[in-house]
Amino acid sequence: MTSSIISHLHFGGADISLWKKFRLFFTVGVVVLILSAAKVAVHYFGVEFLDLNGLVTSGIGGAVFIVGFLLSSILQDYKEAEKIPADLRNSIEAIDGDLACFAQTNDAFELRKARQLLLAVIDRLRDGLGHENDHKDVPPALAELARLTPILGQLEGMGMAANFVVRLRTNQDVIRRALLRIYTIQRVEFVPSVHVLVQTLVGSIVLLLLLLKTEGDPASALLFGFITYMFVYVLYLVRLLEQPFAKGHGSVDDVSFFLLDELERNLRRSLDVPDDAAREPVTTGD
Repeated sequence: MTSSIISHLHFGGADISLWKKFRLFFTVGVVVLILSAAKVAVHYFGVEFLDLNGLVTSGIGGAVFIVGFLLSSILQDYKEAEKIPADLRNSIEAIDGDLACFAQTNDAFELRKARQLLLAVIDRLRDGLGHENDHKDVPPALAELARLTPILGQLEGMGMAANFVVRLRTNQDVIRRALLRIYTIQRVEFVPSVHVLVQTLVGSIVLLLLLLKTEGDPASALLFGFITYMFVYVLYLVRLLEQPFAKGHGSVDDVSFFLLDELERNLRRSLDVPDDAAREPVTTGD
């Protein structure tokens, strides 16, 4: 009965372990426990001197509003970043499909070399966003993409129609734009004053709660834990969302690359087959 009830709870549609999903929860929980211990010490030694009044509650309410407003704007940027992997896959598959069709009628064209370059772009991007490269080493992926330019420049001389060459170059520009967008997001802290505002608000509210006079009863402890959990969690969440492509931290909040993972498997599979079969366009089905 209990397992049936739990199975109908929507903990998320993705295939994610509960530990990874609640990793941030446990991290913030440890911080809240430490702050709660500090609150107990402050109460025990009688350091509390702030009285609960309307000004204090208004300040907490105002901080909640400001933090919520700032968090909503950050989430909008995160949703925009989630579209980038789809744009990358769409353009890479379009280039591969056009080149595969051209290779079927022109044996002189080296389709394998072009596919290796497309695969290298994905590999360099994933490596550059890894923890070892501080999640911002995108130039190697841009360099691999630039190596595709001479190949596209030879196509018209090999018999490809000019409009197809233009379409290939357009898709290459879309890939370059997406890579540059990732590079900018990972390197630039957008509006640093916003992050300073959130950090100072959270710090001020926590300090205010620590010095606020309480009765020392369980209700006061629960209320302190709830409010500090909310603000500290937001502080950690803002730090995670400001770099949505950070890989290698074990977080579930980074932008998923499953679309590129599937494409990479398909490209590798096409490189393992004989040359005649490799000239077929890469399909998305497994």
